[in-house]
Amino acid sequence: MTLHLPGANGTLRAYEPRTEPPPALSPGSAFSSRAVFSAAHVVADPYADTTPDGPAAVDWDATLAFRRHLWSHGLGVAEAMDTAQRGMGLDWAGAAELIRRSAAEARTCGGRVACGVGTDQLTTGTLAEVRAAYEEQLAVVEESGAQAILMASRALAATAQSPDDYLDVYGHLLRQATEPVILHWLGPMFDPALEGYWGSKDLDAATDTFLEVIAAHPDKVDGIKVSLLDAQREIDLRRRLPQGVRCYTGDDFNYPELIAGDEQGFSHALLGIFDPLGPLAAEAVRVLDTGNTEGFRALLDPTVELSRHLFQTPTRYYKTGVVLLAWLAGHQSHFTMVGGLQSARSLPHLARAYELADGLGLFPDPKLAEERMRNLLSLYGVNQ
Repeated sequence: MTLHLPGANGTLRAYEPRTEPPPALSPGSAFSSRAVFSAAHVVADPYADTTPDGPAAVDWDATLAFRRHLWSHGLGVAEAMDTAQRGMGLDWAGAAELIRRSAAEARTCGGRVACGVGTDQLTTGTLAEVRAAYEEQLAVVEESGAQAILMASRALAATAQSPDDYLDVYGHLLRQATEPVILHWLGPMFDPALEGYWGSKDLDAATDTFLEVIAAHPDKVDGIKVSLLDAQREIDLRRRLPQGVRCYTGDDFNYPELIAGDEQGFSHALLGIFDPLGPLAAEAVRVLDTGNTEGFRALLDPTVELSRHLFQTPTRYYKTGVVLLAWLAGHQSHFTMVGGLQSARSLPHLARAYELADGLGLFPDPKLAEERMRNLLSLYGVNQ
């Protein structure tokens, strides 16, 4: 049946949903040519009596079931990152529980998990307090048995006076880490509070400081995750990395070309867009494992329009579209988010996300997705 979807201009347009399920994509093991992580969202408890600024109420069963879904396709899970609404509905207490539960589930399932280490116990603080906050979170992640991802810190960005402060804090943490970590450079499009990270708004100067941190401790850095949405800058940066240090793309605008790479190298992946693309992304990387770059691009290139839509400005609200697609795909029973963030995108934005995802065949049960989208439209007063 035809759906009438609202456009950005305020008018309704007719859309004919897919009626037949897409071909099933079989689960599989990890990949041979690339290390691939999907950042994963959390599923809210829709029955909890909470408020947008209160502690997050998480449906742990549904949240862990989604991680099992990702692991079943060979993807690693990047846990307690910004996709999980870290600092946008999920506080440190909730993140710590998420880390412990997810790491325990990974051991049971044989899945790979890497977890975010930040300073979100603080809003501001001295450099010593920032280091202590990082240390507390690093201890939780290491005790859980997961790999650590050192995330960019709002508190450090607010406190640091120079690049030397970043060198001091990160050097201290890397010396302390028991296993190699992933360093995460998250751009201000994802979090405006991170403007000027690494001690400069000049990205060339910031890059030099970032590389100085890595060069001083290459044995403690498994890789870097770059989320600047600038493909050429990422390529230039990965070519300057010490031997053995990986580049994990976090570029949700240009990921197919960056993962495919060129004659001088390639990026691995740690991406929020792989939350809704999980099975399709896994299938594409398996094709790449065979050396078939054209086949990889043929599968993944058509997904970029959806990703660019979800991550459009203001980029930090991409989580709303990610959770919408998880609901429409049947991974959870409701479209509710911690912090009330389901309200962060407009109905025309959500309608376009549905249309693009349906066109890609991302919904295992298109009729369920159509029914749920129809209900959402009705809730907003769109009569079909």
